[in-house]
Amino acid sequence: MESHKITPSLVQNLCFLFFLMFVTVRSKLSPFAESQDPYVPHYYTRFTEVEKACKLVLSHSSSSLNFDVKRANSIKAELSFIKGDWRQELGESPIMPFDDSDPLQNSSILSDPLRLVTFNLTHFDPDNHGRSINISGALSIGLSRSGTVPVGGPGVFPGFRMWPGSSELVIVFEGVYTESEENGGERVLCLLGHSKLPSRQQDSVDPWDWAKKSNSSNIQPQLVQDDNILLNLRYPKTFMLTSRAVRGELSSLNDKSSRKYFDDVHLTSQLGAYSNYQFASEKFIYKACDNHYPSQTESLNGKVEVYKGDRFCERLDSLVSGEFLNVVPNWNCNSTDEYCSKLGPFESNREIKASDGGFANVGLMMQDVRCEQIISAKNSLYARVSAVFRVVPPLQNHYWVSQRSGLDGSTLSAEGIWNSSTGQLCMVGCLGLAKDGCHSRIYLYFPTSFSIRQRNLLYGKIWSINETNSLYYPLTFELPVHPSQLSMKFSRFPPPAYIYSKIKFAGAFLERNEPFEFSTTIKKSLLSYPKKGDESDESISLSNLADDLTLYVSAIPDPLPEDRVAKPFLQLEILSIGSWFHRFWAYQNASTLEASDQSFDKTSTTEKQLLLNVSAQLTLSEKPYSNVSLLYLEGLYNPIDGKMYLIGCRDARASWKILFDSMDLEDGLDCLIEVKVEYPPTTARWFMNPMAKVFITSKRNDDDALHFSPIKLQTLPIFYQKQKEDILTRRGVEGILCILTLSMVIACILSQLFYIRDSSSVLPYISLIMLGVQALGYSIPLITGAETLFARIAYDSYETPSQGFEKNQQFQIIDYMVKILVLSAFLLTVRLGQKVWKSRNRLLAHAPLEPRRVPSDRNVFLISLIIHFIGFLVVLIVHGINDSRRATSTETYIEANGNRHKLHDSVVQIEEYIGLVQDFFLLPQIIGNYLWRVNCKPLRKAYYVGITLVRILPHIYDYLRAPVFNPYFPQDYEFVNPSLDFYSKFGDIAIPVAAIVFAVIIFIQQRWRYDKHRHGVQSRQKKLMPLHSGVYEKLPSIAFEAELVSCANETPMEDTLSKDGN
Repeated sequence: MESHKITPSLVQNLCFLFFLMFVTVRSKLSPFAESQDPYVPHYYTRFTEVEKACKLVLSHSSSSLNFDVKRANSIKAELSFIKGDWRQELGESPIMPFDDSDPLQNSSILSDPLRLVTFNLTHFDPDNHGRSINISGALSIGLSRSGTVPVGGPGVFPGFRMWPGSSELVIVFEGVYTESEENGGERVLCLLGHSKLPSRQQDSVDPWDWAKKSNSSNIQPQLVQDDNILLNLRYPKTFMLTSRAVRGELSSLNDKSSRKYFDDVHLTSQLGAYSNYQFASEKFIYKACDNHYPSQTESLNGKVEVYKGDRFCERLDSLVSGEFLNVVPNWNCNSTDEYCSKLGPFESNREIKASDGGFANVGLMMQDVRCEQIISAKNSLYARVSAVFRVVPPLQNHYWVSQRSGLDGSTLSAEGIWNSSTGQLCMVGCLGLAKDGCHSRIYLYFPTSFSIRQRNLLYGKIWSINETNSLYYPLTFELPVHPSQLSMKFSRFPPPAYIYSKIKFAGAFLERNEPFEFSTTIKKSLLSYPKKGDESDESISLSNLADDLTLYVSAIPDPLPEDRVAKPFLQLEILSIGSWFHRFWAYQNASTLEASDQSFDKTSTTEKQLLLNVSAQLTLSEKPYSNVSLLYLEGLYNPIDGKMYLIGCRDARASWKILFDSMDLEDGLDCLIEVKVEYPPTTARWFMNPMAKVFITSKRNDDDALHFSPIKLQTLPIFYQKQKEDILTRRGVEGILCILTLSMVIACILSQLFYIRDSSSVLPYISLIMLGVQALGYSIPLITGAETLFARIAYDSYETPSQGFEKNQQFQIIDYMVKILVLSAFLLTVRLGQKVWKSRNRLLAHAPLEPRRVPSDRNVFLISLIIHFIGFLVVLIVHGINDSRRATSTETYIEANGNRHKLHDSVVQIEEYIGLVQDFFLLPQIIGNYLWRVNCKPLRKAYYVGITLVRILPHIYDYLRAPVFNPYFPQDYEFVNPSLDFYSKFGDIAIPVAAIVFAVIIFIQQRWRYDKHRHGVQSRQKKLMPLHSGVYEKLPSIAFEAELVSCANETPMEDTLSKDGN
């Protein structure tokens, strides 16, 4: 019994042991076996074939090779490279097909597919101390529009894959490593590989006809096994300016008639980060830089401070690492088109040539930057720098370009020296593989000051060393910076300075737009705008002011056109204000404020003493504003009226064909632009829209090519730092106002209840429909208030803690009090309706055979329903007409705070109209008085006048205040959306007027008796009340007469009661 239990366990253990042994042996035999230790045994199965294929390479090998442990551990990384370039000679045997049916093929601007190659040295055998060392590796060749290529190494299997927009071929090799003295010393890899290659159709005109006929979404490549693929790679022994390229050749050992044969493929890359660079190109640098040192003014076109500190290498790395350097068009070139349209010394592909010399979206990247600081014998500070400048075509991904390592006509290998005395980095450049020598001169500067014409962290230029016979115009490139990036770029360095140069023009702009007006003076005295605070630290005060003046908000044209327009996103970033530069530094540099450039005496008036110098950057999105999408601004801010007067400069540098005749450009910038920004006040925000206005005007003539039409924009609501406090205060005040108005309503209802207690005969003539409308108005907030409470709980979960204002205990108390008062008003209204209902039942009980003599609300309800139905249709029609002209779609609406909400069609519109029905609560009573020929006073004056005032007060408040004040609480109204037609500004006027007219009609109906004015009404043919309807006459019953006599046939006692009631 025990043996049966032990045997299965032993079998399982033996099986698992054999499995581990199989995996171990397989990993040793696999050429992809990755090991961090180079001395782990590796089995090479094709050694004899490799010796035969690499016979020529081995014949030129040098003496025996010896590697120590340290060298052995680093050799794999040194000899591997990623994303090199490959090209194939034109012939009849391409190596692989390409499927161009990717989603981008229908694009009007389509980039050529990239030819990238990656080589990974997976193993080498340092135990062999002969003239060669056994090695193995993997080569991945890619043809892709996106720039992707597989990385060879562990887990990669040989074969071919293809999908729309990409093709990949992986080949695994084993071979030998040797060294040669050719070409100044080389390290050579000769490898023999195998893979499954795509099969060509020999009898077809197109060898890849099968790939084009296949379904692009499910291509099944026709593959053929090939074991005769030869790879030769040559690496320079010394890593220098002119010897950094890795060259290779991939060839087929099959006959040309074979389907496996392919034309030779040439590979290029360069030594990478694991190789030590040797600065030994002084003679080239001397030739390029010694006889030509342009002055700082010549290069930077103005007075700009450049970096001359002792941390140059650190600064260089922080600025250029992975950055895209903008290429500046040759806008001031005055030679032939061929000369001016060249991209410096670089070769241009199809996309760059399509820019026609404008170089739109063309840039450079600095790769493999190496820097060493040295101190000369005279204690002068220098730095030796090497790098590779690579062209970035318009349509290529910057990240993928930064990883490329190939050397060709789009790369410039450079080495040079930075001199701290001049702040200039001068380099000599070698194009591509440096076969034809080094003929380019490169100058780089690193500005530490900014101005309206200088917003770059790096400025560079590429010349031809032989300027007399130069084949291209000097190429300029720069690294612009957004103000938001300054804190990161200068976090470890002293802050930059700002040099103002347009204050005089901004002052003239201000004086033209600030004529003396009495109304303006009154406005300035009553309102206040963003200004410096009372903080003891001026830098904190100015920083807070800059935050208030910074705008990140959507905008709309002013006035809003009837047609649908794009809504741009506006960014106004304050760069400097007063003595403060950006968000972190306040500098005390006299050069930042040029007093000599002022157009007026700042000590002349108190207001001018408060003017602040300011610089900023304005960015606008959307195509209609592309001509002013980026503006550099400088000018004055007046905290008295919250207006900013700025001079703007935009980059107008384009092709020389367009701008060479424009002589009034400043370093290629169009600075004939005026920008005015008006900020909303910080006070009286309840009655003014908190929206900023931006005006952009060109000062050029209408026939100037750079002229543009004036732009007027109005932002969505903006909120200053203290807006949170304003929100709390306003919400609290409005809660108190709500409590007061509800208290007034309750007082009016109680007054009516006391009135009917003393004048019970008027009870039947109070309209139940009127009371029902009011009860409906009080009940809906109670219902929706419960639903909104749950909605707010869900909404709060997405808020930040600073936005959870509704959790404040004070507001909770106010909300509870409002709900209690609304409930009280509802119950009192129901009580009043109950009394009216009972009084009518008593009348019916006394006259069961004459029900028409008792007031009924049936006709009142029908007439009111018809009137409101017609009114609702009219509102829908007007709303539909206006909505068709509105910039937003009919399915959604955008509130003034920018939030987009879906319209729930009839549901939302009915809820909005309910608010209108409540405002016209007296309409059923007017209709009832008309139908019943009421000759008494059913409603007390304090009741209908008081409630009417309560209903129109919110409209008056909405008309005076800003419609939407708080982005944190978008539901500012219970039932209505003020952004739509029902409660627009016109409605805030028309609805109160109509409510007052209804109250006047009630007063007339109750004040003047029907019999007394019947003849006057007939003579004017105006039927205030009908002439031949049924009259409520006295009935035989004495009790019935007592209840009806005051309204049917008024007596002196009735007059007494009426006077007492009013």
